[in-house]
Parts: sequence; C-alpha cells; structure tokens
Amino acid sequence: MTPTPSNSPGRRRALAAMASLLCARNGWSQPNGPGGLITLYVPWPAGGATDLTLRVLADLAGQTLGQKIIIENRPGAGGSLAMPLLQQANADGSVLAQLPQPVLRIPYLQKVNWDPIRDTTPIIQLSGVTFGVVVPAGSPLRSLADLLAFARAHPGELSVATNGNGTTPHLVMEELLTEQGLHYIHVPYKGTAEQMVAVSSGQVMVGVNSNGFAPFVDSGRLRLLVTFGDSRTHRWPQVPTLKELGYPIVANSPYGLVGPRGLAAEQVQRLHEAFKAALFHPRHLAELARYDQEPAYLGPTDYGRALVQAYAYERRQAERQGLLPLRS
Repeated sequence: MTPTPSNSPGRRRALAAMASLLCARNGWSQPNGPGGLITLYVPWPAGGATDLTLRVLADLAGQTLGQKIIIENRPGAGGSLAMPLLQQANADGSVLAQLPQPVLRIPYLQKVNWDPIRDTTPIIQLSGVTFGVVVPAGSPLRSLADLLAFARAHPGELSVATNGNGTTPHLVMEELLTEQGLHYIHVPYKGTAEQMVAVSSGQVMVGVNSNGFAPFVDSGRLRLLVTFGDSRTHRWPQVPTLKELGYPIVANSPYGLVGPRGLAAEQVQRLHEAFKAALFHPRHLAELARYDQEPAYLGPTDYGRALVQAYAYERRQAERQGLLPLRS
C-alpha cells in the first residue's frame, strides 16, 4: 500500500474527522469556529477568589454562547503570565484572559515583550477588589499601630506576605513602611489561597491581599486590621481605612476580560453580551458577594478608555518613584 502523504487532502480530512469525534465524546465543539472551545487564562492559582468567581462567570457565559469555556491558570509574575500567551494567540475568539491591574504596572518595573494596550482587545470590565492587611487570629498585633510599633522595635523582623512583586499590596506596603524607614521581610506568593493559608497558620506574620481573604476573616482564622479603600467596606464596617488613619493611600484594583490584538468587532460584541449577562446573573452576583465584591461593569469602548487612563497613571507613578530609567 502506498503511504498517504502527510499533507494530502485525504489525510487532512481524516485528521479533521478524528478531532470532531474526540470533541464530541468530551461534549465540546471544535475550537475556533462557531460553537468552538474557548480558553480563558486566569493569571492566579486555582482556588483563589478570582479563580472561583471567574469559573462561575465562564460557566454562565458558556451557556449563553453555546460553547465550553475552560479555565487555564497561569499564576506567578504578579499576574502577568497570561500576557505572552494572549500575545501569541489567534484573534478568533478562542483565547481570552483576565487582565488584573499589575499588568498595567509591570512594564514600568521590568523589561517585557508585550504591551497591555497594544496587544489586547478590551471586552468587558467585570468587578474590582479592595485590599487589606490581615494577621492570624491569635496574633498580638491588633491594629495597624501595633504592626508599625513592632516594625520599629524589631527592625527587619516583620514578615509580610503579598501576592507577588509589583502587585498593589506590595507597593502599598513599600509606601507605608519603607517611606517611614521601617524594614521588613517581603514574602511574595503566587496568589491569594496559598498566601492566606500561610498567614493563618503563622508561617508569616502579616498578609496583604485583596478581599479574597474574606472567608478566612469571616471564619475567624484571620483578623483584618485595615483596608485600602476610599471608605470602610459594607462587610467589615468596624475596620478602618488607611486614609482615615492618616495615611493618604487609597488602592483598588478593577479587572476585566480581554482578547488578543485584532479581535473582530462582531466577536467582541458577541463575547461582551454573553459575559455581561453572566456578570449580572444571580449565581455570579452571589459568588462575588462572598468576597465583598460588586459588579463594576464597563463595555468594550469605556473599558478600553479606562485601561489607557490606568496605564498612563501607572507611568506617572513610575516616574514619581524614579523607576522609568530602569527600563533601558
């Protein structure tokens, strides 16, 4: 029998049929076409607040689209590891990514080959997180004043966990402690879940993160000392903000979904409508509420404008801190 050439029409048809059969057995359609598989990259570990809420969102949006949306976690590097994957992806709607705030900051902290504005197509802004400082329930640190007093009395002994270098929690602690001449041990983690376990078990003294700490605080495993919002949260109204304690620091972190550069307008609209419906679905709203989050919806145009403004803000912050010369 004469071997079939690897690029022959017959072999291509056979491979396509095999792919269709495999997809059908798994309940999926073929990628890249109508009803195809969508991969949503989440740049945080599985099991954290962002991962869990996006899994609910993806399930609901997938039902609307008639497509299966699978979550691929890419934790590390301050939430930026989805960007190279997005940059290399086909602009056919089969690959999406969550875009967290650090992605707009990291290009000013280190050399990267991607650009958060040039290499993305905005689809929808979803929500945002507030941040706070937590300690183990049994810690003698019962207030921010106690934490600062310990740092002064024990230089270099205070261990502080964040969700990565260059993230908002890391930069806030730098501003809060280092600018007062206080030294501490920075312990970066890839995401919220493992960090909160480390703090609640006493492996580190202090944790600074987004409101993914909510279940740990509500269950009594962690104590929330201070939050970074403009005003106190509805969920923990007894906890003060940095601003009201006299530190002019307000930090929040909106996030949304983006596709690769060049995604067609009709694809953007189709994805946007499905994810918007999922955003406001009672099941997703309930999941957000678990972490003291609410919708912060923006459509593609407004979200794109907000990303450009936020990227410019991060540049101004980098210039103020003298970081831009490091980008050479």
